[in-house]
Amino acid sequence: MPVLKDVLDGYMKKVPRIQEICDRCLKTERWGGSVVLMVVDAAFTSVGLNYFTAVVPKVEEFSRRFVEAGKMSKLEDLAKVDMEEIGTIWRNERSWRMAKEVASYLSSHGDDGAALRVWAEQADLEKRRGDPIGMIKGVGVVTFQYLRMMGGVDTVMPDKIVKRVINTILEESGHPQVNDDMDFVKRVERIARECGYKPIELCWMTWLIQPEGKMMRMKKYSRMISKI
Repeated sequence: MPVLKDVLDGYMKKVPRIQEICDRCLKTERWGGSVVLMVVDAAFTSVGLNYFTAVVPKVEEFSRRFVEAGKMSKLEDLAKVDMEEIGTIWRNERSWRMAKEVASYLSSHGDDGAALRVWAEQADLEKRRGDPIGMIKGVGVVTFQYLRMMGGVDTVMPDKIVKRVINTILEESGHPQVNDDMDFVKRVERIARECGYKPIELCWMTWLIQPEGKMMRMKKYSRMISKI
């Protein structure tokens, strides 16, 4: 039975730009460093639609109409924006309410980037239900972890794609699968460090190796990835 590192190495070789992508995330530099767009991204992603074909185009549209137009440069602006004004872009009201509540909390704690990073560093996944952002309706464990990652925490999201790929790797190397969210996050963090990777790199790898049509996402969306 192949050892875990050998199997994992085979997967990681498929995503040569993974370090660049993950470093940008850990430095809170995604979406040009706009925390407003990061929060909107997280809110849209929480719905579970295809990230590259549904979420990214809508975040880009939001950016053009509000951020680049100078109407919304800070989280404070997002927290106060009228729902009808932004609802024409994304019609899921729950997403917007979540985004506005996250923005409201973070904007009350100083500079946008610093506030996200301080929160992310102090947030404890095991105490998520008592966390000011973790308590917001719509912020489940996956969104909680996604926001922490964009705030500089080297961890992993236990979403269905990440679980499927990592559990396949475990199975291929003769290890039992892990399905409980908390146990999964801990296990992946340990695997990553034992095999010489960052947990966030394993997380992004699982998304980027997914096929769309005849191409892997890493290749198909290479230009888009460089922007986000």
